Amino acid sequence: MTGRLLLDLVALASIPAPTGSEGARLEWLERRLGDAPGTRERDEEGNLVWRLGGGRPALALLAHVDTVFAADVPHDPTEHEGWLHGPGIGDNAAAVAVAADVVERIAGDLSRPLSVVFTVGEEGLGNLRGALHACASLEPQAVIALEGHGLEIVRVDAVGSTRARLSVSGPGGHSWWDRGRASAAHGLVELLASLTRDAGVDPSFNIGTISAGETVNSIAARAEAVVEARSLDMAALDAFEGRLLELTVERPLRLAVDILGRRAAGRLDRSHPLLDAVREVRDELGLPDALGDGSTDANAAVALGIPALSIGCARGHDMHARTERIEVASLELGRAQLEGVLRRLCAP
Repeated sequence: MTGRLLLDLVALASIPAPTGSEGARLEWLERRLGDAPGTRERDEEGNLVWRLGGGRPALALLAHVDTVFAADVPHDPTEHEGWLHGPGIGDNAAAVAVAADVVERIAGDLSRPLSVVFTVGEEGLGNLRGALHACASLEPQAVIALEGHGLEIVRVDAVGSTRARLSVSGPGGHSWWDRGRASAAHGLVELLASLTRDAGVDPSFNIGTISAGETVNSIAARAEAVVEARSLDMAALDAFEGRLLELTVERPLRLAVDILGRRAAGRLDRSHPLLDAVREVRDELGLPDALGDGSTDANAAVALGIPALSIGCARGHDMHARTERIEVASLELGRAQLEGVLRRLCAP
């Protein structure tokens, strides 16, 4: 493995990039790729689009630059006993660094147009806005979402989701003198309890955040929760969303339901040439022929009917935790996998 790749990875992971504030990381990438082949530009959503070849892309390679960590979280990657540690080191700094390394090295060998898109807004309530815009504007024939973790499997099924905010409001009051008055917090808890009781395996249901009230001796005048359902079946997600919109609370409480985001669900045909190419390369490298699911930038392509899957660059642990880490040695396999796939699809 070249020292350049590791240097790039550490430098990139040192730059905070919470969803919606990816600018500093994109500026670093623009400087890093300043002398690379092809053309680069920011699109209307803020993605950095790197084009090699003209016309409709045979493939769009998407690697998101945002992380789940706030800007004030320390970003100081360290290496210990063959592992790189740090917030976002795998998700998704490793993928961005590997994409830049591989594509720059083999650009001259490509005979079919390739677009590499360093996307914004992949995490959380970014709602895949960067990937959705890139897929709609570029109209690639196929899409690969590159992730830092997950070298062990190929994610061929896109896990869809619906996210919503439930907001309950009421008159409030004193916890003793106004006892018996309707509480927004109590009303919200009852709603969440009913949703939890009815939740099954499909769709899954998760209460992400809850906030309510002002003080311990006040009847809550407001309460709010952000919830999520996930499924491989869009019909199940549509039904869940319909149920959310039908929820009610007893007067004088009031309920507002806001849908915050959706991700499309879908499955890639197991006989598609895109998957064939990935499987051939993995077989040559001794990587397992394991297929799985995930929620990545590939969901944006699925939403538009574009064949898509997601592959990883490294073995790692603790994604979305400050203790996140990836195995340095596995990066070489991840890099070889990406190079092999790009050569099959864009340099036949």
